[in-house]
Amino acid sequence: MKAPVRKSPQLAAGSTRADKTALRRDAILGAALEEFSGRGFAAARLEDVAQRAGVGKGTIYLHFRDKEALFQELVTTMLVPFIANIEAAPPVGLPIRAVLERLIDLFVREIYGTDRRKLIRLIIAEGPRFQQLAEFHYHHVVERAVAAMRALLEAAHRRGELNNDALVRFPQLVVAPCMMAIIWSGLFDRFAPLDIAALMRAHLDLIFGTGGAS
Repeated sequence: MKAPVRKSPQLAAGSTRADKTALRRDAILGAALEEFSGRGFAAARLEDVAQRAGVGKGTIYLHFRDKEALFQELVTTMLVPFIANIEAAPPVGLPIRAVLERLIDLFVREIYGTDRRKLIRLIIAEGPRFQQLAEFHYHHVVERAVAAMRALLEAAHRRGELNNDALVRFPQLVVAPCMMAIIWSGLFDRFAPLDIAALMRAHLDLIFGTGGAS
């Protein structure tokens, strides 16, 4: 079965060559995400990406060196900007639970509630077979996210908001339900939809109770 061709976005009057180039690039990235998600990284073909995007195969090579470069650009454009929100200094005096609640709301809205979760599922599924993809994702997303989360938790621990340093040593514990929810959504959502926002708030209740972390 041939991949459906995306309709090209309508350009506003007076659009420049750069505008057209950016739209083609976005169409290619969107098509790549669908092809990679639907077929897997190994089976996805650039010919099908081009067809889905409504461009010639040669157009892809004007923007991306190969399929791996296309994948890396998906990570860079879709996930890396989210990490900046974790790295940004929170408002002075904001309790750590409030900081985490804001980040969770952002995750639910900007990652879980969008096609970005398809990309994370793809990395989980294909990472073991394509170590270079996993390595790129680790250094550009995971490593930065863990470091930023640890810095937030260390500061909270110094302020006395956490009863022990368990979360400082293992900041992955804070976001573990996010990863579980993404896996769940791909496997079981059609049987038992998950309320990720409620799940994450229950997780914070388990961590913090009515005061600091247990």
